[in-house]
Amino acid sequence: MSDKLWIFDTTLRDGEQVPGCQLNTQEKIIVAKALEDLGVDIIEAGFPISSPGDFNSVVEISKAVSNPIICALSRAVEKDIEVAAQALKFAKKGRIHTGIGVSPYHIQFKLRSTPEEIIRRGVAAVKFAKQFVEDVEFYAEDAGRSEPDFLCKIIEEVIKAGATVVNIPDTTGYCLPEQYGGIIADLKNRVPNIDKAIIATHCHNDLGMATANTVSGVQHGARQVEVTINGIGERAGNTSMEEVVMAIKCHKSIPVHTSIDTPKIYKTSRLVSKLMNMPVQPNKAIVGRNAFAHSSGIHQDGVLKHRENYEIIDPKEVGVEESSIVLTARSGRAALKHHLDALGVELEGEELRKVYEEFLLLADSKRDIGRKDLLELVGKYLDESNFIELEKVTYSSNGEISATVQLKIGNESFEATQSGVGPVDAVLKAIETLVQPQVDLEEFLIQAMTHGSNDVAKVHMRVIKSDKPYYGFASHEDIVLASAFAFVDALNKIPVKEYATA
Repeated sequence: MSDKLWIFDTTLRDGEQVPGCQLNTQEKIIVAKALEDLGVDIIEAGFPISSPGDFNSVVEISKAVSNPIICALSRAVEKDIEVAAQALKFAKKGRIHTGIGVSPYHIQFKLRSTPEEIIRRGVAAVKFAKQFVEDVEFYAEDAGRSEPDFLCKIIEEVIKAGATVVNIPDTTGYCLPEQYGGIIADLKNRVPNIDKAIIATHCHNDLGMATANTVSGVQHGARQVEVTINGIGERAGNTSMEEVVMAIKCHKSIPVHTSIDTPKIYKTSRLVSKLMNMPVQPNKAIVGRNAFAHSSGIHQDGVLKHRENYEIIDPKEVGVEESSIVLTARSGRAALKHHLDALGVELEGEELRKVYEEFLLLADSKRDIGRKDLLELVGKYLDESNFIELEKVTYSSNGEISATVQLKIGNESFEATQSGVGPVDAVLKAIETLVQPQVDLEEFLIQAMTHGSNDVAKVHMRVIKSDKPYYGFASHEDIVLASAFAFVDALNKIPVKEYATA
């Protein structure tokens, strides 16, 4: 038998505590609806007493979504709990999440209290919250560094008081997986009324073990996991929802199941990344752009022969169209042939061997081998080329911002002028008027490489054509030119066969 594992998403509460990631109410509603569509069971919508904006967001999210439980955070303070209850008045299913610090550090140095007083306050908070909602979750803050006997005692008492869920946070990300799993097992074995509540995990990633600790907690009896999209959160972040869900899905021996619609993971990840202005690191598990990318020749050959040779997850399971075979100096002949086929160039035998030798020489001197490089390598095998080259860019602001772009496509030059909200917008629109096929610009990142007003900007773009992603990279002192070059770089990676359908 498989138990239900409740997915408690705190992207809109703990995740939003990251500096620079604050959302307005409308943006929070967009994320909340995406989480509902994804299949999340509980949405922690905010900390109502912390600000009028947070209060209003909990109210509006409660109105906007129907299926998930809407949870509001509070401290073990009556005023906090009252305000949380007011914010939840429109929730179809509401939960108050209240609690207090339980480690010696928190009791002595943060709260300046005693263990006995902490238990009294925790119990009183749960009883007070039960006056407003039936579903009350108690968090034992910093449980990862608490005294085992004290933790068992306070959990027993808050369950007696009516807590339906007991949250065991590794607040500082201190625990090792065996330690954290041991804490959950200890509660299961020593707290006599533990069967009256669900045990929840809430792990931080300070030592990079949030996911491992969470899975260990589940293996030892926890049946709710508190997570965020992309693992965002305070300091080094929270447990990543997508990592836990896919770990559970891959390991059938863990006797739990979730309600997450996994093919919607990737688009939800991108939505959160975009709205919170927080890029996903390329090597991030499950949703990073390199999560299904292969550059080693041995791996590429294995994946092209049979995906499961080097991938334990089918990319489509999380909403990624297909794996990426990236050309580098470590790529093999199979990968090169794969890319040449996409260009419409079919080489075999001696011809392929010669091109591969030339490719290796070029790859040793270049970090990224693009379509232009391949076309130059196999130019003699092609009758024509759709390669796009940026020849000229000018932009100005005389009442409105406009840009003129000159492109060379194949052997012909074309020019277009467009206006936009800014010079980058105008330049990209001008390029789009000249180029087929049309694409969707999904991701656009600008990073500073040096310092000062003459800084070099590095631009990364992700465009979508026929549901497949293509990446463009460029750097330049002029952000507008860097953006234009990156856009053209991405367009040049679209296979020739796609141009035939434009």
